Amino acid sequence: MKKNKLLRLIQKKNNMRLVRKTILAVVFLSTLQMVSQEILTKEKALEITLENNFGIKIAKNNLEIAENNTSIYNTGKLPTATFNSGANYSRNNQSLIFTDRDTGDDSEISGNGVVAKTYNASLAVNYTIFDGFGRKYNVEQLKETYNLTELQARETIENTYLQLFTTYFQIARLSENTDNLTEALTISKQRLQRAQYQYDYGQSTKLEFLNAQVDVNNDSISLIAAKQQLNNAKRGLNVILGKKNDANFSVETEVTYNKMLSFNDLKNKTLENNSLLKQNEKNIAISEFNIKINKASYLPSLNFNASYGYNRTRNENLINPFGAKLITSDGLNAGVNLTWNIFDGGSTKTRIANSKIALENQQILLEQQKITIENNLKNTWENYQNQLFILKAQETNVLTTENNFKRTQERYKLGQVTSIEFRQAQINLINSKTALNNAKYDAKLIELQLLQLSGDILNVDF
Repeated sequence: MKKNKLLRLIQKKNNMRLVRKTILAVVFLSTLQMVSQEILTKEKALEITLENNFGIKIAKNNLEIAENNTSIYNTGKLPTATFNSGANYSRNNQSLIFTDRDTGDDSEISGNGVVAKTYNASLAVNYTIFDGFGRKYNVEQLKETYNLTELQARETIENTYLQLFTTYFQIARLSENTDNLTEALTISKQRLQRAQYQYDYGQSTKLEFLNAQVDVNNDSISLIAAKQQLNNAKRGLNVILGKKNDANFSVETEVTYNKMLSFNDLKNKTLENNSLLKQNEKNIAISEFNIKINKASYLPSLNFNASYGYNRTRNENLINPFGAKLITSDGLNAGVNLTWNIFDGGSTKTRIANSKIALENQQILLEQQKITIENNLKNTWENYQNQLFILKAQETNVLTTENNFKRTQERYKLGQVTSIEFRQAQINLINSKTALNNAKYDAKLIELQLLQLSGDILNVDF
């Protein structure tokens, strides 16, 4: 009996050493992983995104296309020049019949394989002097189209900003939640170790040990799930960054809030700077120029053209004694052409009427967007104020649950509370910390939405 008891004590000590070594190994590996991870700052993430993000690259290319379209080479203000040249070879059988004026008799001259070689070259220049101001309005429309493309690129960058920092702060949220779950697992393992001691020495039942073991397993499962979500979010961030690297990095978890304007000031700023509203204003300007371009068809157009040509024909064997063996010509031709389409069957009138309707639709759309954006601004502003209140309340809850857990932990060590009460205090602490993290990052994400609506998201520090 004494020998068996001694063996059990030795086995207990070995088990406890194994548990301690396991805990130390987990802590060491976690610390090693944290040290080896690169910290991706917000500034660095933004720099990489602006350089590599696929959507931003496409927006920049579209902006370059719009800039090319505003070039003088695409405005019709320059003349056109055309050069033509050619050579022709012919070999024919010919027959000529002549009638004598005096006798009225016919005589025939014929030949086979009569060869003629012809060469020509010309240079023509054309220029539209006046086209009813259509060219002028087209240039102005192209400029407005470039401005619209610039606003579209700005909207793409704003959306990318919001997407980037939404994912970045989501990683920060998951990182802190993972740390909380890691801490909870450490506490549960300590409790399991204590339950093992108490059970081995007969101070508690096996049920206490089994409950502690179940809680360790549950906390381990929760931690694994949180780490998986964290890795998924990091890979999602890599897509935004335009990188193919592994998700072996950590992010900053500190959150600072910008000082927001009053609602009325924010509303005025939104109506003035919101990228969607600015785009619609450009669409209205483009539609106005489209009407003017169509009206230009009512006016005449005046074109200038000039050409210089050279022609050379060589007949190698003539059957006509009066024919020329070599014919050459060259010279300059110039002229002015006036065209006035007095009536085109009503197509111009139809285009003008449709372009006026299109302008009206753009104006209606602008009013609709103003109402929609103002409504979104009100909802987001109210949500932001509520979230700031929730954040302060959650900070208080964390202090309360931390104090409650410390007291419960002390009483648990003294045997004054049950393991169920200890576990509930532990769960309350985890939940309050998680709720605080959610409130902290939710408030920041709502703030980013406000900044995007007001057109200020590109001008703030994160």
